[in-house]
Amino acid sequence: MFLVDGPKAVEGALEVPGRVREVFVTPAAAERYADVLAATPDDVPVRLVDERALATLSDAVAPAGVVAVCELVDVDLADLLEPAPRLLALCADVRDPGNAGTVVRCADAAGADGVAFLGHAVDPHNPKTVRASVGSVFHLPLALETDVAVGVRAVRDAGVQVLAADGAGDVDLFEAEARGLLAGPTAWLLGNEAWGLPDEVAGLADAVVRIPIHGRAESLNLATAAALCLYASARAQRLG
Repeated sequence: MFLVDGPKAVEGALEVPGRVREVFVTPAAAERYADVLAATPDDVPVRLVDERALATLSDAVAPAGVVAVCELVDVDLADLLEPAPRLLALCADVRDPGNAGTVVRCADAAGADGVAFLGHAVDPHNPKTVRASVGSVFHLPLALETDVAVGVRAVRDAGVQVLAADGAGDVDLFEAEARGLLAGPTAWLLGNEAWGLPDEVAGLADAVVRIPIHGRAESLNLATAAALCLYASARAQRLG
């Protein structure tokens, strides 16, 4: 079980049958988010608690007043790859929960089939990850694999090409799209916020793709890069 904090995340959890076990809410939040609570199944208890009690369930500086107890959302990597997906995000050693949650949200928005957290990545059930996803952790499958190489090889063995997103890539994103590289089933391999993708990890990919920097910025935020890559693939796949 894990705790889901905030109305948007709780709303997303309630959309999945059987996911929510219990809801805690302050009286004020029960009035404010009555439309969210209206979706609570009859067999899921909704318990009124005071603000001090609710604060013990939340790590937010200013809790919104509603928290749900939910079953874990992660699946086996093999389940994520069966049937073979068209679009994935692979987070290798991505450790910032806010970035991880935003990547999940971007993947969801781009119509991806799932997100895999590889290596020593943040737990997708981390409260900050769940909040940053704005409920998207409940919209698409999330898999965990502690060995990056094992995870990448499993994706390739499933017939999905792996494109590593790295500033030192051999081809830029727009060239890759023009050459038709993005039209097939693709998993974008994204590295750690601080050090990116080590050479040995990038070497596991079918190709290393860079996002061109036309201005003076040194680099792009991880989640921004993920959004650009995922949407480029989504566009190419739909046009193809």
